[in-house]
Amino acid sequence: MTQLRFARHIFLTSLIAAAFFVGGAVSPAAISATVDWPGYRGPTGDGHAVAENLPHDLNHPANLVWKTPIPGTGWSTPVVLGDQVWMTTATDSGKSLRAICVLLSSGRLVHDIEIFAVEKPAEIHKKNSHASPTPAIESGRLYVHFGTNGTAAIDTATGKVVWRNSDHTLEHMVGPGSSPVLYKEMVILTCDGADVQYSVGLDKATGEERWKTPRSGVLRDNPDVKKSFATPAIFRVGDQDELVTPAADHVYAYDPATGRELWQLDYDGFSVVPRPVAAHGLVFVCTGFNTPKLLAIKQGGVGKLPASAIAWEEKSQIPATPALLVVGEELYVISDRGVATCLDARSGRELWRHRIGGNFSASPLLADGLIIFASEEGVVTLVEPGKSYREVAVSDLGVQIMASPIAFGSTLIIRTAEDLRLFRKP
Repeated sequence: MTQLRFARHIFLTSLIAAAFFVGGAVSPAAISATVDWPGYRGPTGDGHAVAENLPHDLNHPANLVWKTPIPGTGWSTPVVLGDQVWMTTATDSGKSLRAICVLLSSGRLVHDIEIFAVEKPAEIHKKNSHASPTPAIESGRLYVHFGTNGTAAIDTATGKVVWRNSDHTLEHMVGPGSSPVLYKEMVILTCDGADVQYSVGLDKATGEERWKTPRSGVLRDNPDVKKSFATPAIFRVGDQDELVTPAADHVYAYDPATGRELWQLDYDGFSVVPRPVAAHGLVFVCTGFNTPKLLAIKQGGVGKLPASAIAWEEKSQIPATPALLVVGEELYVISDRGVATCLDARSGRELWRHRIGGNFSASPLLADGLIIFASEEGVVTLVEPGKSYREVAVSDLGVQIMASPIAFGSTLIIRTAEDLRLFRKP
């Protein structure tokens, strides 16, 4: 048991004992469950997990605690609240968009809730699903997003839908991708379609719109190059928060409280997927198709940023789909075709490059001192961070993986195309 979990255990035990001492029992609902994995890319939104003593050999039967089949198809990453593991899925070829909950302790499926019924599902890319955006969770509430088909809040105790909002329609052309982001009392959505492009903040309690900011940059005429799919990230810069949102041909920063634009930088690119990360006074952004570039943008800018705001850039083996990972002084990227690169985060200097192999949609995860890469072919590779490539373990699960792995405590969870698997050392 980690020190954090031990302290939490002592606190909860003391709370229950105190309640009985004063003559009243504490119901389970009276104690807030711990949010172990709140949304896409974890507690800090950058792929860093608080985990230790994870198993390395995922093919060893003793390390697999349970495996639960998940109905339908969905590439959303699971989120975890207490004993609940939630994710989204789509059944009936995208006509039924659903929220699924299994118990962390047993893998038993306890909720399978239809959130939206879609009469004529839109076309999706062969690598996408109708349920790709990752939910966001906090104590008592799960927020699910299905792109143009709508957003909803669910009571995690009862499984009842608290509100639905289907006002923010757009033409994805290839299906939804951007995940919702929580900020104070709001759920923030990215709506970059072939027809409309904006960010919007919804009230957590009601689902009503609090602010909506259209993209200010000029776009090309072709609708196909106006769309984008990146999940924004929130960074603290000086005395303010910045919501950094890569979009078609521009990256924007907004005040997440009001939607006011803070800065904008131009580039060439569309269908951007990787979520930005920040470190060392730089925010790292990928530019999407056609030729993905990695830009290291100096933080602290205001207004329309000049080209000199880019500290460095790299265009070799840059991902179009997996997000970036910063560990200390190094920046790690995995290309869609399985080439891993380690760069000096401050200068962009290449430290090493290695072909792991396979194809990649899942983002890398730092957990228990190792970087976890999971390929679409189901091969999980553990690599030690550092200035040279050192492979620690490789496990072939033999099933497609599109969702990013998650980890916390001594637990590793991987969603495959068929099931949800929990790994832990015996």
